Amino acid sequence: MNAVPKTEPVRNQGGDPAFFSVHNLHAYYGESYIVQGVSFDIREGEILALLGRNGAGKTSTLRALARMANPELKHGEIWLDHQPLHTMKAWQAAQLGLQLVPEDRRIIPGMTVEQNLELAQIAEPIGWSIERIYELFPRLGERAEQEAITLSGGEQQMLAIGRALARDIKLLLLDEPYEGLAPVIVQEIEKTLQNVKKLGITTIIVEQNAIAALKLADRAIIMDSGEIVFDGTAQEVLDNEELRDQYLAI
Repeated sequence: MNAVPKTEPVRNQGGDPAFFSVHNLHAYYGESYIVQGVSFDIREGEILALLGRNGAGKTSTLRALARMANPELKHGEIWLDHQPLHTMKAWQAAQLGLQLVPEDRRIIPGMTVEQNLELAQIAEPIGWSIERIYELFPRLGERAEQEAITLSGGEQQMLAIGRALARDIKLLLLDEPYEGLAPVIVQEIEKTLQNVKKLGITTIIVEQNAIAALKLADRAIIMDSGEIVFDGTAQEVLDNEELRDQYLAI
């Protein structure tokens, strides 16, 4: 089967700088070359699905964008709202509004739901009020005094997203938000993410459940062996069976 031709990253109309721009990223785990020349742009309010088979480099790319220590970014530029994230540590990027919800959710044991949210607001800049988060996630409000690690998987995912919103957020990074959840809970998280979409929060979602991610997203990037092999609309991927079979096995 012929390879799908690579496409140029989307640029804002009129040549304006993108809200979030990634240029020629190269990142390593030790000597292992994981992220290989990744470049793309995102418009403000857009949702991007970052897809690929296991081992394609999706989560590694997400971690590099969040400025985590591993993988180590050795070359490339990351710009968020005109700020150079590639020169920063993870905590500095978070202060500028980049919020990562990791696959393991990082719920803090020994603390209630509300205490987890309060801890996210311990330092400036603060985002949503806890009351507003409870309006988006009524179930969290109902369980405000419950120990957070006793929540169901879906409720923990809501809490993880809520903690990101509790910070001043410009870009939301979601790593496998449906991982390990029962189908009925996946549907609930899908509704949650649809609400996030309506709020206009710029989002990158890495998800093995590609169809679910594509139905949510405006655009899609497909990675293979650390490189981008497709950059286009989510609908293009949904409509292209050959592309999905070649790179996503769906």
